[in-house]
Amino acid sequence: MADLPIETIFEILTRVPAKVVGRSRSVCKEWYALLSTRDFIRVHSSRSLVSSNQRVLLIDDLTCSVHPIIFQSYDYGPRSIVTLPFDHQNNDVSILSHLNGLLCVCLNHTNELLLWNPTTTAFKRLSTPDSLGIYINNLDAVGLYADDADDYKVLHIKRRRHVYESYVYSRELNFWRNIPFLTRQEYLSPNFAWSPGTFCGGTMYFTLCECWVGGTNVVICFDINSEQFKEISFPPVPSTGFVQGVLVNVKNELHMFATTGWFEITIDLWTLKEDYWIKVLSCPPIPPISLSLWGDITHYVTNGNWFVMTKLGKLFTIEMDTKPFEILYPVTCFRGYKGAVFVETVVSPSI
Repeated sequence: MADLPIETIFEILTRVPAKVVGRSRSVCKEWYALLSTRDFIRVHSSRSLVSSNQRVLLIDDLTCSVHPIIFQSYDYGPRSIVTLPFDHQNNDVSILSHLNGLLCVCLNHTNELLLWNPTTTAFKRLSTPDSLGIYINNLDAVGLYADDADDYKVLHIKRRRHVYESYVYSRELNFWRNIPFLTRQEYLSPNFAWSPGTFCGGTMYFTLCECWVGGTNVVICFDINSEQFKEISFPPVPSTGFVQGVLVNVKNELHMFATTGWFEITIDLWTLKEDYWIKVLSCPPIPPISLSLWGDITHYVTNGNWFVMTKLGKLFTIEMDTKPFEILYPVTCFRGYKGAVFVETVVSPSI
């Protein structure tokens, strides 16, 4: 390939797996420079966002493993053991958000936020001496996004001493800055639980749900260009039981799996159209089950089918045509504390 035009080399190498790119950087100085440019990483990342490059990261007390996804059998392929490259205690790491191969994680023994690419093993600590980049579980919310200039940013909403504060970290500037956060006073109550942020169409979305029957449930939106917050309504689900919403970006459209119920659980799939929710699918009520069977889930889509991953390591599918919801396990909201679905890329956590 030494005699090929640089444009041809660029086109070829933006289509190979991320780990091949990593090895190719050692070929020569010219390749290292080419494969480290922002244009190459951006194009390679966009071409990597396909189902064949999706991986499942699972963390337990003893191991951290990465599994390919075998969509034909709805199962995992052979695992690869990953060594966490940062200090930790018994793998006590929470995965809070993911985007284009980057994970935003929290070290639970220090509460520090990090950006980490599990494919390249590179990571960046986001904490500062003045306590920025410190995440408190059950109080804070985090979302990872990229702006139009391809700058990866972390939105951190902090609930402290009956006051909300919000900060944005810029990978480009390596700097946290405060931005105004507008919210109602009652949302300061610890009875309200935040979801992780879901980035879709230039907006970061969070669910904010009150943790009791008949409580208030809303969606908080953050426009990444204007950096303004606003509130929109939750889907019109019954309030006769506990309500939870799992947000997911599918082909740049925001969807929500809304679960509600008490002795029986109902799961509906909604899509957002101009700040209004439209019901897409419903499943029949699910009878009571032991609390020990409840697990965390995440969702991803390929070839028109929805896939659901339980915390116990099993994949299920929802075919959009036949809607076999009977195989969907009743589950709580996936918060990614012990796992994530990500795409293998060479996106760096630092510049």
